[in-house]
Amino acid sequence: MLFLVKLFPEITIKTRPVRRRFIRQLRKNIRSVVSEIDPAVCVAGEWDNLEVQTSTDEPVLIAQISERLACTPGIAKFLHVDKYPRTDLDAMLDLALEYYREKLVGKTFAVRCKRNGKHAFKSTDVERHVGAGLNTQTDAAGVRLKDPDVTVLIEVRDDVVFMVRDQRAGMGGFPLGCQDSVLSLISGGFDSSVSSYSCIKRGLQTHYCFFNLGGRAHELAVKEVALFLWMKYHSSHRVKFISVPFEGVVEEILNKVDNAQMGVILKRMMLRAAEQIAAGLHIEALVTGESVAQVSSQTLPNLAVIDSVTDALVLRPLATSDKQQIIDIAREIGTEEFSKRHTRILCR
Repeated sequence: MLFLVKLFPEITIKTRPVRRRFIRQLRKNIRSVVSEIDPAVCVAGEWDNLEVQTSTDEPVLIAQISERLACTPGIAKFLHVDKYPRTDLDAMLDLALEYYREKLVGKTFAVRCKRNGKHAFKSTDVERHVGAGLNTQTDAAGVRLKDPDVTVLIEVRDDVVFMVRDQRAGMGGFPLGCQDSVLSLISGGFDSSVSSYSCIKRGLQTHYCFFNLGGRAHELAVKEVALFLWMKYHSSHRVKFISVPFEGVVEEILNKVDNAQMGVILKRMMLRAAEQIAAGLHIEALVTGESVAQVSSQTLPNLAVIDSVTDALVLRPLATSDKQQIIDIAREIGTEEFSKRHTRILCR
């Protein structure tokens, strides 16, 4: 089974040395996550696309591999393809008839061809020739270039033709291992889970720091979220989970700090501790899930006061996101139910 992996567009505009480094890292990451399912997987490609060749056609395993590719940073989309030596336009029509004759019965269609390399024909020539043949030699309802029922996808690359069976979107972003590491202050709620995911997607190797305010049950709930994120989105790299007992700090704040200032003081203490942990791990940036004005401690003046306690760079991927947007992303990436359970534990 062959997958054709398309790179995240921002990778393709990098300088040649950087682009090659990113692609090498993406090959390594794909091999790492897919080899757990298929140890014989082969990942090849140097510039525009990567080819992921599996040694299995088992539908269950192919579905698992497809899911791994969809959750690997750096992939814009990937195609399930069959590869053939390139011949002429008539041979491409024959292949299209073989693949799409039954799928086109009673349906409108359009042919889309992408071409790379030097050929005696243009992409539009392939689309016209194959489209005309399918229109006359099948029971299709006709050609419709805008919003067709079926899109016939063909890729011609140098001396080979790829017939596309289906395609799936990837998560985009940069490959893990191409950027620096960050330490994410994860609480298990919607915000910190989504902010951690945002960093992973950007290629930042994300480690986790948890400040325990609610005992063993709270810690287990947060570990569950972090484990889910790691297994699904960045298992190509090892990560650290640091748990910091913070009940004593909270008790001291409750006894000595005015109620109006508790939130700000608590976050300053967390950043102060996180900075020391990050320094020990040689990590230069911290990540929080704060969104501007979501709560009183997240106004711009209060955020400035919080940040003043540390010299480390503090990243806030969700700074301008509203709560519903954050919950929607949590639902999309699979952390919503974990965060709901976390909220119930804290409310007990």
